[in-house]
Amino acid sequence: MSSHNIKLKSQALFVGLAIMLLMSGCANQTNTSDVEEVKPRIVITCDPELDDNNSLIRFLLYSTDFDIEGLVYASSQYHWKGDGQGTKWFVDGREYTRYGLDYGPMESWRWRDGERFIDDAVEAYEEVYPNLKIHDPDYPTPEYLKSKIKWGNVEFDGDFSKDTEGSELIKSLMLDDEPGPLFVTAWGGASTISRALKSIEDTYKGTPEWESIYKKISDKVVLSLSGDQDDTYANYIQPNWPEIETLETRGGNVSLGYNAQASLKPEYAFYHEPEWVQENIRSKGPLGELYRVWGDGKQFVKGDIFDFFGFSEYTEDELRDMGYIVWTSILPKGSFLGEGDTPTYLNFIGNGLRAWEDQSYGGWSGRRIENTQEQQGPIDLNSLLDNPDAMAAYMGRNSNPDFPDFFPAAQNGLAARFQWSVTPNYEDANHDPEISAPLNISAKPGETVQLDAKVSDPDGDDVFTTWMQFMVNSYKGEVFAADPASASTTVIVPEDAQPGETIHMVLEAVDNGSPALTHYHRVIITVI
Repeated sequence: MSSHNIKLKSQALFVGLAIMLLMSGCANQTNTSDVEEVKPRIVITCDPELDDNNSLIRFLLYSTDFDIEGLVYASSQYHWKGDGQGTKWFVDGREYTRYGLDYGPMESWRWRDGERFIDDAVEAYEEVYPNLKIHDPDYPTPEYLKSKIKWGNVEFDGDFSKDTEGSELIKSLMLDDEPGPLFVTAWGGASTISRALKSIEDTYKGTPEWESIYKKISDKVVLSLSGDQDDTYANYIQPNWPEIETLETRGGNVSLGYNAQASLKPEYAFYHEPEWVQENIRSKGPLGELYRVWGDGKQFVKGDIFDFFGFSEYTEDELRDMGYIVWTSILPKGSFLGEGDTPTYLNFIGNGLRAWEDQSYGGWSGRRIENTQEQQGPIDLNSLLDNPDAMAAYMGRNSNPDFPDFFPAAQNGLAARFQWSVTPNYEDANHDPEISAPLNISAKPGETVQLDAKVSDPDGDDVFTTWMQFMVNSYKGEVFAADPASASTTVIVPEDAQPGETIHMVLEAVDNGSPALTHYHRVIITVI
């Protein structure tokens, strides 16, 4: 599948402006341009896995940064509800046939009666919303978020044979005329997304509108999948909608999945230890209480043999003797447990890296790397479950020494927003530094480019700045700021840079508040 860049509508306007300048002969001087800040449109689909719960809580704390179009209950091979009519379901090779198990067809799998984890999270958000909006007025109202909660195709693993309110919502968003891409995430399976696409296909295929509808959906929809958890991507979406882009990221250095501790740098291990988690997450009001950690005494489904995370008093052997399938190491009570689906949206956070504009730009979730032998598209999770070495490689897939280590920034940002949720006075919490600077500059080879940024801090904290080159450029050589520690400095466009090549310079600003917060600003220099 060929990749196309995810661009903002305003970026297209910038490109047009640059072309006009070139044609008019005005390109003999450096040109700068700003683009209007736009929030990415996003739909979350998720199943009742405990790390989905944790990823959802972080998402709500960062809901200022998104145009949220849907919060949709979904199923997966790990969690499906059944139809309540006694219908039994079976898919060969699922977890109920592994680890020596042979359960046969069942009416449901690892789904509790009255499941409402999305509603629970939004209701916890509702309790702290009065505090959150003091720190950022862009937080959406609880009423708005509640209106976006829908039920998708949850009855059976991989079944998308019927329309649901969730699939109909996604279908309507895919067909609307709102500008920009529509990001649709799948933290569980993609059956609800598949149903939306199948319904569009059933309605329009064979009609005069089909060609234009197919192109519209292919150009507009971007899937951000946490693996192919019910095989519907491989079996339906990719064969029938091959031009729909999927996000594929490498090199983010933010370790948040199950057993994330194994891939952390030693100096950052404390972020996942019980003391930090208790101080910065679990003690912070309703959302903190809802966040799952090791040994918290909870289970999503009572007696679930795969959910042993709530226990802290038993060894692995003792848990196995109790009938549990122990598929990862036991950690101390209160330790970080997992947010395996957070990477599906980390690059959409408005931290100044602009990572969602183009998959090659890179951000907290990493970036797409072209011309690589690495697998593109969602991974087959089944292939990892019985292969510890492959699982370890997958969990560490975002390691990239060429990128800054974003992990402290991501975790400190989360801690600050948890603090906002329990702090009714603006001055009693820390807030991100602010940066104002051009976003796009055009310049000739050999030209000295002025990088002028205005950096401030809403709390009056000291802010430390560093300019760095992100090695995601089409220009492959190194470029250095004359004074990397100064917000206002210069760079020289190398003489061997070719017209059309780009150089990405990023300003990192870190305050000295508690916790220390980081903001960025990316300037893209286009050679003319």
